[in-house]
Amino acid sequence: MPLIRRALPLALAAALVLPAAAFAQARPAAAPAASTAQAGSPSQLVLGNTERVLKTLESRRAEFTRDRGALQTFINSEFNTVFDRDYAARQVLGRHGRGASDADVKAFGDALAENLMRKYGSSLLDFNTQLRVRIKSEAPLPRGLGVRVSSELLRSGGEPIPVDYLMRQSGGTWKVFDVMVEGVSFVRTFREQFDTPLQRKSIQEVARDLRSGQIQATAE
Repeated sequence: MPLIRRALPLALAAALVLPAAAFAQARPAAAPAASTAQAGSPSQLVLGNTERVLKTLESRRAEFTRDRGALQTFINSEFNTVFDRDYAARQVLGRHGRGASDADVKAFGDALAENLMRKYGSSLLDFNTQLRVRIKSEAPLPRGLGVRVSSELLRSGGEPIPVDYLMRQSGGTWKVFDVMVEGVSFVRTFREQFDTPLQRKSIQEVARDLRSGQIQATAE
């Protein structure tokens, strides 16, 4: 569990901007099979975007360190592009989201995203672009829900950390809706965390608490 508690926040921080940051440092021998790297596939889309994002982090690291507002703007832009926050929010809400309006779900998803970006966004400044990743597979999820991209973070002097990215098509493109580290899902983690508050308060009230900082989303 200690490794999971350390790795999940890192994976979440990376997922804010790099839904599958692993692909960036994958060596040719570890690249996905041709069948999973076709144009428009999750692997191909991530491969095409990650180089630009990593270059931006490196070239603007000093600026982002001085100006956290600029970092936040960058994170917001990338997060909105790669993360399916409304679908993820419904997964986190679970039974509490049954019958909930799209507006309430969006309010909760936006508040959760903002809370996570405030908490973990700065971790991107410490993101190690020299991490190597082995892509293990890209497989369809049950019932046509999307795909699971399985990978391993390869660290110098440490055990590999399995990281899976669950993706679905939304608005004509592939987006991330869950990140799993050693089998621990951030959707399930937050579903358990928010179960008690949602038993006591409405979705909108919990969203307001998230925005105000009265409730902190945490993977620890």
